[in-house]
Amino acid sequence: MMPIRLGPEQDILPTHALLTRAFAYMEGRIDPPSSLGRLPPEALAREAAAQELWVLPPVAAPLACMLLTPKADHLYLGKLAVADAARGRGVARRMVAHAEARARALGLPCLRLQTRVELTENHATFQRLGFVEIARTAHAGYDRPTSLTFEKAVTGA
Repeated sequence: MMPIRLGPEQDILPTHALLTRAFAYMEGRIDPPSSLGRLPPEALAREAAAQELWVLPPVAAPLACMLLTPKADHLYLGKLAVADAARGRGVARRMVAHAEARARALGLPCLRLQTRVELTENHATFQRLGFVEIARTAHAGYDRPTSLTFEKAVTGA
């Protein structure tokens, strides 16, 4: 099964629900809170129009989703989420492989993503998927790193 791209005119609610469930474990664990709390379904639809919103079918109950944003020198992978029932089955790996294919198609040399400092299990997952840490950054108003930036080279771009 291949990811499919959702447009803003499609039903975004199941994808928004997946993101909400998948990111719920971060509440009270990360500081500052996730930007997902400021992303209602209408805003996700706008993101789908401005970026690339990909889901692993079925659309009515997606197994995974991600937002891809082309930048000048990389493809940014954001809001990667996998449904609880699909975890441990290589779904994140499949989504990252699709992101790599999109980067190649766009002629971009790498993928980048950010994860929060506190989410060490995410760091380990992304490292297993071939990403390496390249930077630590702080959200506005913080005097300590709050996010880690990871990068993965894309071959054949």
